[in-house]
Amino acid sequence: MTDFLNINYLKSGTARQQKAFEVLNENLILQKLSEFEPVLVGTIPINIDISSSDLDVACYWKDKNHFIEIIKQNFSEEKAFQIYEKEISGNEAVVANFFTNDFEIEIFGQNLPVQEQFGFRHMIIEAEILEENGEDFRQQIITLKKLGIKTEPAFAQLLHLKGDPYEALLNFKKI
Repeated sequence: MTDFLNINYLKSGTARQQKAFEVLNENLILQKLSEFEPVLVGTIPINIDISSSDLDVACYWKDKNHFIEIIKQNFSEEKAFQIYEKEISGNEAVVANFFTNDFEIEIFGQNLPVQEQFGFRHMIIEAEILEENGEDFRQQIITLKKLGIKTEPAFAQLLHLKGDPYEALLNFKKI
């Protein structure tokens, strides 16, 4: 399986993955976030992205205020920059969004190692499912996404999972 902790796999990927690699490097996005152990997660790494898909960067912060300060220092001048806090399954999260080089970037941070965060866990499970089910299944996921269905609900629909699609996917395959 792909080592998603190092974005070098993007260099030999699809045209969009190569562009994502370029954008992340040219703008030093992961370098600016390096103290927070950033990892690119979401649909682009596993090649189920559509034209509106963003670059999702998951981070691990130990000091929320410091994380917010670093994000503002480095990205507050970017197009349509916004930052907010929310709670996910009882865990505090900080989310920042902005646009650069034709990509929307979302930086997501929690006081939880990235490999334990839902975004990373979902991506790993989805990558395994895609590998097991082949190209036709991947194309079906992309078709559902183009119809406006979010990624996890699309997987849940095709796999006939019941209940909350985000929880069902985590329980479908234990990682």
